Amino acid sequence: MRTNGPLALIFHTIFVVVMLAPILVVCLVAFTPEGYLSLPTTSFSLRWFRTIANYPEFVHAFWVSLGLGALSSLVAVLFAVPAALAIARYSFRGRDTLAALFLSPLMIPHVVLGIAFLRFFTAIGIGGSFAGLLVAHVVVVFPFALRLTLAAATGMDRSIEMAAVSLGAGDWTLFRRVTLPLILPGVISGWALAFIQSFDDLTMTVFLATPGTETLPVRMFLYIQDNIDPLVTSVSASVIAITMTALILLDRFYGLDRVLAGKNDPGR
Repeated sequence: MRTNGPLALIFHTIFVVVMLAPILVVCLVAFTPEGYLSLPTTSFSLRWFRTIANYPEFVHAFWVSLGLGALSSLVAVLFAVPAALAIARYSFRGRDTLAALFLSPLMIPHVVLGIAFLRFFTAIGIGGSFAGLLVAHVVVVFPFALRLTLAAATGMDRSIEMAAVSLGAGDWTLFRRVTLPLILPGVISGWALAFIQSFDDLTMTVFLATPGTETLPVRMFLYIQDNIDPLVTSVSASVIAITMTALILLDRFYGLDRVLAGKNDPGR
């Protein structure tokens, strides 16, 4: 078996260090006892984590981001599944144009989208509302959900569906018992990627958010305009910790499910 040589290992190490260094620095600064941005060279303190409780705006913005990300990614997936199945299965006039239209938000700068959505939502009377923010996020994250769902639908074995149809499965039963389980990995991956994009979006959301619908990135952006204390780093470290915990739990439960499925598989 071929292994990586010393140069490849050095390159990979440097790459990982460069990628993780900013995150590590942010987490270290969050534990500083000082009232300004500095690395805790002498002692560690939870001072700025306790300070988060004095700013309910950050807590509210976190829940807004969480709800907005979950809802927009869910709606995007609900549209992505039929769109992916139609594009992957059928050949019709304008299919490539339709696929390009669905993926077009990836090619438009978010600043342009933010200004365009702001003018459009203001004209139709939903400017500054959560509904407008939700529609904008669905449009932005839809391509991410579609691409992964489309990849799963394209690589799906159609013979399994044909076998189910030959055994008398109806359309709904076929989709629920056969098609959806086959493309489920792509659907879940698309939802997760769409959620991350929605939760992290700032450039477009800053044009649409109002004091009642501020997301966490927008709240942090507005805070650092007038303050230079480490509060934002403690908020960032908390989000990183929550994300890592969620990923570890998902990986653990998913790995456990795979092990149990393998043990219960009579073919093994």
